[in-house]
Parts: sequence; structure tokens; C-alpha cells
Amino acid sequence: MPLIATRPELTGTFGMAASTHWLASQTAMSVLERGGNAVDAAVSAGFVLQVVEPHLNGPGGDLPALVHSADDDAVTVVCGQGTAPAAANIEAFTGLGLDEIPGTGPLAACVPGAFGAWCAMLQRWGTWRLADVLEPAIGWARTGAPVLPRVSDTLAQVERLFTTEWTTSAQTYLADGVPNPWERLRLEALADTYERVLAEAEARGSGREQQIDGALDAWYRGFVAEAIDRFCQGRTWLDSSGGRHGGMLTGEDLAGWYPTFEEPVIGRYGEFAVAKTGPWGQGPVLLQTLALLDDMDLGDLRDDDPDWVHLVLEASKLAFADREAWYGDPTYVDVPITTLLSADYTRARRALIDSDHADGELRPGTPEGRSPQLAPLQEGARGSGVDVSALSASLGEPTVPGGGLTRGDTCHLDVVDRWGTMVSATPSGGWLQSSPVVPGLGFPLGTRAQMFWLTPGLSSSLRPGARPRTTLSPSMALREDQPWLAFGTPGGDQQDQWALVFFLRAAHAAQNGAGAPGLQALLDAPMAHHEHAPSSFAPRRLHPGAVVLEDRWPASVQRELARRGHDVEVVDGWSLGRLSAVAREADWLRAGADARSAQGYAVGR
Repeated sequence: MPLIATRPELTGTFGMAASTHWLASQTAMSVLERGGNAVDAAVSAGFVLQVVEPHLNGPGGDLPALVHSADDDAVTVVCGQGTAPAAANIEAFTGLGLDEIPGTGPLAACVPGAFGAWCAMLQRWGTWRLADVLEPAIGWARTGAPVLPRVSDTLAQVERLFTTEWTTSAQTYLADGVPNPWERLRLEALADTYERVLAEAEARGSGREQQIDGALDAWYRGFVAEAIDRFCQGRTWLDSSGGRHGGMLTGEDLAGWYPTFEEPVIGRYGEFAVAKTGPWGQGPVLLQTLALLDDMDLGDLRDDDPDWVHLVLEASKLAFADREAWYGDPTYVDVPITTLLSADYTRARRALIDSDHADGELRPGTPEGRSPQLAPLQEGARGSGVDVSALSASLGEPTVPGGGLTRGDTCHLDVVDRWGTMVSATPSGGWLQSSPVVPGLGFPLGTRAQMFWLTPGLSSSLRPGARPRTTLSPSMALREDQPWLAFGTPGGDQQDQWALVFFLRAAHAAQNGAGAPGLQALLDAPMAHHEHAPSSFAPRRLHPGAVVLEDRWPASVQRELARRGHDVEVVDGWSLGRLSAVAREADWLRAGADARSAQGYAVGR
């Protein structure tokens, strides 16, 4: 199909930034313009995202990131995924009469890892002081950021809950009632928190590293941790279970947590190597899918050929089945990731793909002869995965309405600088609708523990101190062992499906050379995903064989997929995905951002 870009193809040699919000992208670019590197820029933009997209991420949330430093010549995973509290075990929840972890409220809180991960990145690879990278976020929080229409809509949905139950949230977000789109929303308590963190950091000493250490202590072992401890051990709050609960998170949980730097999991597709987080996140499903497709000659097909779409969907379904059976925190469970990506295992799995019929079963494999263990699965009606009633408007993935439309549930940003450092980061959690605001801090905790199962013996069962299997999934591709493309998207379970479709298009375009579509046109191209695997969010339903297509796909694709047995739903042509990407080829830099949300932008020169 002809690809027409909605925006200019950004190219240059100085630096590029792309994200899900124009103010974050412009913040990153301003840092590059003032001499900062890509990590300085990404950290500053990441803190801005907490203020300008508060319905999609916050200081109480999580952060996985990939960094390729010009000095290290290697990709490093930054794990800012907080762990479950020490008191959080299956018996503790079932003893409360619960058969699943609530999707809202403090009972679902894990350690807030985003702050620690941003600081760790800055300390290891950055050059700026913490006060300098935090300045834009504090400024927007103090003077007020523009209220996105979806922020206004979200607050209207939870207004009754906030005013009658989550009163600290009402004081923070509804001081003058539900704000209208494009009014200002001031988060002055958050600005106060960050200014106090900086004051305590600067009291530690004059050195950049000393001050970052001081900020980490203030957050995880100082006044922030103390406030979170008091909040969780204090009163109870109404949550999506219909009951009232406090939290299990303690100051000791925060004090014992540190962000980690890890080796990525690497997969290959043709001449490209792709780096993802470990199986504590869902990232390796992209690598498994690429391995399945690598010998299927997709490059000989147009991406609007029904064969192309069918094969991509079927391969992804097999990889997601393995996610359900095998992925979890490898510190606590034996995840056979090497085998899952091996040639022999992939070859056996590829043989299950029928080129003319859609598979209606969830079929995990048996790596190393091991039998897969799956949680009890619930099939559901299409679009029934999220309840948006007044009580549970914040349940599961935010801003995910019924009808199969996923308009984004987190944030993403990518940055590349002229020296060759590249960053891909997907901050999320701690949404304004996730949990009541912690008094004195100005932000809510996250609810990432909802992604654990309370069924014993699964790879993603709840375990004290373990990381929940997150859907957050930044991506980085290398070409000739050099960083080539950083990309990602919001979208919960769909992240590694939309990223897959984009990467395949980008990889084949790169191989085709001159005359291939540019980055922006590839981001704008029609998108698709399946809903074959269980949702990672409550109520965890799956829709076997279900496929969602934007209506810009040719009618021939829609008809042929239905003939092959896919349960096809066609949705608005600009509704699936919020991808952004930056690319580097020698000293030539490019960037693009998905036009679907009308707020994601790329900048650069």
C-alpha cells in the first residue's frame, strides 16, 4: 500500500528526540542544544512526562530502559521495575478473601522504581546535575501543564470516586473541579517534593555523584519512604475489589531496593540484532516472534498482503503463549529463555504455523521437555476487558475503552545524540487514577502487583520481593553491531505487537535502500494486533483468534483474514499505537512520532 507521512521526515546530524508528548520531546531537545547528552536529555524528558501525562505515568511508577552509550559500545538494560513487598504473598491476599490482586489502590503497590532508575541512568552515563534535569518538570508542576483532553476525560470518570473516597486525590487534581481540556493543572505538592529532594541532595555535598546519592537516600531511605510507609500502614481505601484495604509496602521495602543494570536479551532478524529486557518483562516475545519469522521470507511479500499479516499474527500468538507459561522474574523462577530463542526450539514451533488457517488455541511450548503451567483462563466478549464504571475507571490499563481500542496506557521516549549515545525508555505506572495520592508527596503509588497471579506454581505467581512480569517493553535494534533504531510504544499487551509490525517494516525498508519509505511514513502505516493471549491486567480475559485491524488496511486483507478463521474486528483507522522512534546511520540521524494520539512529537536537527 502507498505510505504517506502525516509529518515531515526529520533528519539531521546534531540530535533527535521523540516521545508521546511534545513537551517531553522539546525538553529533551533543549538539553541536547545546551550540551547535554542523550541520557541527560532522556532523564529530563522522563521527569516532564510525569507532569504532562499524569494519567499515564508518575513518580510512583516503574521504568525499564535500554541505553547504548557511545563510550560503552554495548546495550545495557536499566531495570527500574520495583519489587513486591516482603509481606506480599499469596496467603496474605487469599486471607483477605481475594482471588486476584486489585487493579487499584495501595494493596497493589510495588516499590516505586522510576525515580531510582532515572537517577541511576543519570549517574552512570549523564553529565548534568540532578537539579538541572529536574528543573523543567518542577517548572511545569509549579506553573501548570496543559490538560490533555484525555486527562480531563479521566478525571471526569473518577470525579465521584475522588470526592467521596480518595479525598487526597481530589485535593490534588480537582481543587477547582474537573479541569477542561487545555486549562492548566498545577501539581504544586509534587513540585515541593522534588525541591525538598534536591535540597537534601545538595546538602550531601557539591559533587554531582554525591548529590544523586543524596537524592536516592531521600527517596528510598528518607522522607519519601517514610511518607509511603505511613500511608500504607494507615487508613484503608476503597479499591476495585469493592473492599477497603491498606497497603503492604513498607519503608524497609524501599530501603532494600536498588535499580539494576543488566545484560539485554538479544535476538536476530536477518542482519539486525534486537535488544530487549529480560523475561521479567514481556520483551522477549518480540525476539521469539522475529525468530519464528526469520526464515519465512516476509521480505518477498508486501506488508498489505494477507499472507504477510497472517504469518505475523500467527507467529506472535505462539510467542505470547510462551510468555504466559514461562516468563517471570528469573531471580525467583527458572525461565528457559536460551532454549525459547534457540534454533531447534524455534524450528519446532514454526512447524505449528498453518499458512492458511488461524490457530484458535493458546499453545505454549515444552522447552527442555518441561510441561507448561497456565493460570485458569477466562474467555470474554470482545471489548469486555476493562470496566469503566465510576469505581473502576482506573482498573487495569488506563485509557483503554471497550470495543478493542487501545489508545495508549503509558509513555515512551527515544533520544539519540551526535556522539552516538541512544536511549529507549518506557516509563509507566503511578497513574493519577491508580491509587490515592500519598499525603505530603503529591503523587499516587503504582499498582503493578496486579500483574502477579495468585495461582501458586506459575512463573508469574506472586512472590515476596519478586518483580511482576511487566508489559513495559522498550526496544533497540543494531545493524553491523552499531545502534541503529530505538523504538517503542504504550499499549500494554499490544506493545510488542505494534512494535513488531513497525520493526518489520523498518527492517525491510532499510534492506531495500534508496526509495524506501521514511521513518515517519512507517510509523503512520496501518496497524494490527491479536487478542489471543490473556490480558496482563484484570480481569485477564482472552479472546481466542481475535484480531483487531485499523480500517485503513485493504478490504482484501480483512476478508482474507476472516476466511482463514481470524475473528476480525475493524476499528478506526488511527487508533492503534503511539509509537515513536529515533534512528542513526553513520552520522545521519532520523526521528518520528506516531500521529495517532495527536500529542506525540519528534524534534531534531
